[in-house]
Amino acid sequence: MSKQPRIVFMGTPEIGASVLQQLIDHNYHIVGVVSQPDRPVGRKKELLATPVKKVAEKYEIPVFQPEKIRHNYQPVLDWNPDVIITTAYGQIVPDALLYAPKYKAINVHTSLLPKYRGGAPIHHAILNGDQTSGVTIMYMVDKLDAGDMLAQSVVAIQPEMTMGELHDELMHEGARLLLEMLPKFFNDEITAIPQDESQVTLAPNISREMELIDWEQPANVVHNQIRGLSPWPVAHTKLGGQNFKIWQATFKTTQESAGVVAGTITIDKKTKQFSVYCGDGKMIDLQVVQPAGKQKQEVNVYLNGLKEVPTQFDN
Repeated sequence: MSKQPRIVFMGTPEIGASVLQQLIDHNYHIVGVVSQPDRPVGRKKELLATPVKKVAEKYEIPVFQPEKIRHNYQPVLDWNPDVIITTAYGQIVPDALLYAPKYKAINVHTSLLPKYRGGAPIHHAILNGDQTSGVTIMYMVDKLDAGDMLAQSVVAIQPEMTMGELHDELMHEGARLLLEMLPKFFNDEITAIPQDESQVTLAPNISREMELIDWEQPANVVHNQIRGLSPWPVAHTKLGGQNFKIWQATFKTTQESAGVVAGTITIDKKTKQFSVYCGDGKMIDLQVVQPAGKQKQEVNVYLNGLKEVPTQFDN
């Protein structure tokens, strides 16, 4: 390899920014960056740069932000990339970009492909109670996350781990794996492995319906839902007809009571425990909550401010 390959990086959120930063720190030649358009955020609807764009601007790297990359991609070709590297870009990349570079286009995906193809692999791994997740680097093709695999690494999911905690671990692991792989990749020392299509599962984006807790479900399922949607978009239930978000909870394996109505609340103000019965008679302890119109808070703060003790979540 006589000269540094010309890299175009495509990404949008924090996980993409982390990978881009590592590429820059290790002196890779980033000739341009593609990110989603800036979007208005918050009550004031301020236009904020994406995390990937912020990193690029810090190092004066050109940034391109098309509304639809499949209709507007010529500026990327004009950068004459040897390879395109994507991490959580958020749009379908057209064939004209996938196959134009010398080394084609590769993607850092946060699952152990072919499991969890799609936009929310980290959420689904925890929602389903998996014990392992990981990172896969693969060629990009014109089918969702279906390209041949170049490298893969496994990350353990701890029993209380939230989506946000797994996201951060995979963010660092993705950058590490990419940096380990790239020298071999550019020297043609890696044999790509096709995915086993019979093992494919999907991880579609989280819908609004998936955020609402069904207390008739077993306690371990509810617990996985709460940690799988924290810190975004956050699981919620109804209390007195109003939204009640649950940011963090623990699963009680020792206590079980048959015949108790699902959603029944038990509160012990002395020990600051706020427990809820689920459909299998087992309980979860709430730890961080957010009543309607309030900030998120530790459960002891919530209990201290209670004027009327609730007894049942709405089903």
